[in-house]
Amino acid sequence: MADFFRNISDGIMRLLWSVEWYDLIDILLVALALYYCIKFVRQTRAFNLVKGIAFLGLIYIVVSAFNMSASSFIFSQLFGDIVLVMILLFQPEIRHAIESFGRGDFRRLLSFIGKSDDGTSDEIRTSASNVAKAVSNMSEQKIGALIVVEGNIPLDEIVASGSRVDSAITTPMIENIFFPKAPLHDGALIIRDNRVHSAGCILPLTQSEMSLELGTRHRAAVGMSESSDALIIVASEETGQISVAQGGVLERNVTHGELLAALTDFLVTEESNEKGRTFKIRRRKK
Repeated sequence: MADFFRNISDGIMRLLWSVEWYDLIDILLVALALYYCIKFVRQTRAFNLVKGIAFLGLIYIVVSAFNMSASSFIFSQLFGDIVLVMILLFQPEIRHAIESFGRGDFRRLLSFIGKSDDGTSDEIRTSASNVAKAVSNMSEQKIGALIVVEGNIPLDEIVASGSRVDSAITTPMIENIFFPKAPLHDGALIIRDNRVHSAGCILPLTQSEMSLELGTRHRAAVGMSESSDALIIVASEETGQISVAQGGVLERNVTHGELLAALTDFLVTEESNEKGRTFKIRRRKK
C-alpha cells in the first residue's frame, strides 16, 4: 500500500515539474471558454434547450445499448451535426456576444449574472403594491401596459432589446413609462431584483391560437410566459382589463386584489418552521 501511494505521489510530482508556462495559459483559456459557455447558457433561455438535448442524448445511449438500428441511425445523424444545430439556434446570442468583444465591452462580459439586491420582504411587498396600483390606475384610464417580472431564468436577451432604466419601483415611474406619448410606452417593462431594470423591450409572440379580441400585448405576454418562468402583466388599452400570464396560461379580467396577491405570491413565499412563519424572497439563480 505504501508503494502504491508513493508511486502516485511520484507521478504527480513528475507531472507538475513537466508543466510549462504555456500549459498554464492553455488551461486558463480552456477554463475561460467553459466559464463563458456555462454563463451563456444561464443568461439565455438556452438552459431548457440544453436540458432537452441532454435528455435526447440519454435516449441515444439507451437505444444504442439495445442495438435499435433505426433509432440509432436517426440519433447518430442528429448528434453528428449538433454543433451546427447549436450555432443556428443561438445565432442571435452568439452574434451579440461577438459584438460585445468588438465594442471592447469586456466589463459586461466579465460580470456575473446580475447583481442581486432583492431587499427585505417589506420592501418586496411595497414594490408589489406599487406595481398593482400603477396597473390598476392605467386600467381605469385604459392605458396599455406590459410588465414582465423576472423569475429564476435571466432574460438578458430580452433586456438587451430595450433601454436601461434602473429605477426604484414606484407607481409614478411605471405610469410615466407607459404614458401614451412616452418614447418607451410601446414595449415591455422588465422588473429585475426589485428594480425597474429596463423598458421598451421586445417580447416573443406566442404561436398558439388565441382569441381575435386579444392584441399584440396579450400574445407577447403569453409568448414570454411560454419561454420563461416570469410573471407577465397586461393592461388592455381597448377594454381596460388586467390580465396575468404565467406558464403559458393567460388569466383575464384580474382584479386589483388578485393582481396584488399574484405578485406577492410570485415574489415572496412563506415558509414554516418551529419558530413560526418566515419569508423567503425569490432570487434569481447565480
